[in-house]
Amino acid sequence: MTSDIDVVGMWVTADGLIRQELRADGRYDEARGERRSAYTGRYAVTGNHLDYVDDTGFTATGDIRDGVLYHEHLVLCRESAADRRGQARR
Repeated sequence: MTSDIDVVGMWVTADGLIRQELRADGRYDEARGERRSAYTGRYAVTGNHLDYVDDTGFTATGDIRDGVLYHEHLVLCRESAADRRGQARR
């Protein structure tokens, strides 16, 4: 049996331009650059696979491998609390 992995938290591209918050309630909020909530919707996790449906009905998928989220053409890493503190000081 495969259990669903924990994906809740902030996921960020290496350049920090795309930030995807995966919330515990099954919703996500994706910021792009200065545009907050550029995409919002819901997601479901099955094993290490994510299925997304945004609020306009658009669908996408993602997979987590070795702690990295591969979401369509994006590569995102989980942001740690230390990362957030460092950005807040900038």
